[in-house]
Amino acid sequence: MNNYSEKFEKMRVAGKLAAQCLDMITDHIKPGITTDKIDKLCYEYIKDNGGYSAPLNYRGFEKSLCTSLNHVICHGIPSERELEDNDILNIDVTAIVDGYYGDTSRMFSVGEISVKAKKLVKTTYESMMSAIKILKEGVQLGDIGSTIQRHVEAKGFSVVQDFCGHGIGESYHKEPNILHYGEKGTGEKIKTGMIFTIEPMINLGNYETKTLKDGWTAVTKDKSLSAQFEHTIGVTKDSCEIHDFALTETMVVNPVYTHVFSHFKLDITALICRVEPVGLRISDSEQRGWFTLSRAVTLGLPAPVLNMLNTLNTS
Repeated sequence: MNNYSEKFEKMRVAGKLAAQCLDMITDHIKPGITTDKIDKLCYEYIKDNGGYSAPLNYRGFEKSLCTSLNHVICHGIPSERELEDNDILNIDVTAIVDGYYGDTSRMFSVGEISVKAKKLVKTTYESMMSAIKILKEGVQLGDIGSTIQRHVEAKGFSVVQDFCGHGIGESYHKEPNILHYGEKGTGEKIKTGMIFTIEPMINLGNYETKTLKDGWTAVTKDKSLSAQFEHTIGVTKDSCEIHDFALTETMVVNPVYTHVFSHFKLDITALICRVEPVGLRISDSEQRGWFTLSRAVTLGLPAPVLNMLNTLNTS
C-alpha cells in the first residue's frame, strides 16, 4: 500500500472506533463503578462494532485497556477498585480494525475535582494540541517535545520523560519514538505519510516515575496527580490529520479554541463541533490561528462534552 491516503483511511476507521468507545463509556464514569467494569464495557463495545482490543494479551497484559487513576501515570490495570468523588481517570484504548491500530486516550473527572486537578488536565490537553498544531512535513521531532515542555513548564507542571509516543499503523508500536520534552530544531525530520501518537503525560509535582511490582503500572514517585491525553496523527505535506476524532469532539471555549467558532460562524454557546469521519485536519490556515475542520455543525451537550467541559474548564 504505497499511497499514504489509503493507510490514512484505514487509520480513520480504527481511530474512530477507539474514540467512539470513549464517548460511549462517559455515561458510566461515576462514583461506584469499578475500573474492571469499565474494561468489560469497552471490550464489548469494540468487539460489537467490528474491532478487537489491542492491549488484551499484549506482552502478557490481561485487560483490554488501561485505566490510570490519580497518581498513576500510565498502564494502570483495571481492577475491583471503585471510582470515588474527586478522582481523575485516564482511559487508554486501542482498537484493531482490518489490521490497523487506532490508539487514543482521554481524561475523565469523577464528581467534582479540585481546581489544581482541573488546571493539570486542561494544561495536558492544551500541550498535546499545541504540538499537533505545528505538524507538517519538515518539522523536526524535537520541535514536538519542545512545544509541549514549554507550555507545561510555564504552567508549573512537569513532563514525564520515561514514556513517549510512538509510530503506529499496521503494528501497535514502532519507530519513531515521540518524546514530549526536548530541544527545538533537533531530531529526525517528519515526512509525509508518517503516522504516530502524541500522548503527553504531565505531573502536578516532579517528573520522576516508579513502576510497581506488577511490571505495568507507572506512578509518580512523589505521589502527585498525573494526567494524559493521546491522539494518533497522520502527517501530510502541509499539515496533519487527527485519526481518532469521534463524531463528537469538544472544543472548549477559551482563547485557544474560540477561533473555531468564529471561523465557522457557529453558536459559541453550543461548545462543540461535530466532525465528519474524515477527521480533523489542520492546514496552513493554522498560521492565522485557526483549526480548519472538514465539516462542522453545532450539536447539543452530550455526555462526552459535559465531561470534557468539567475536566478542561477551570473558570
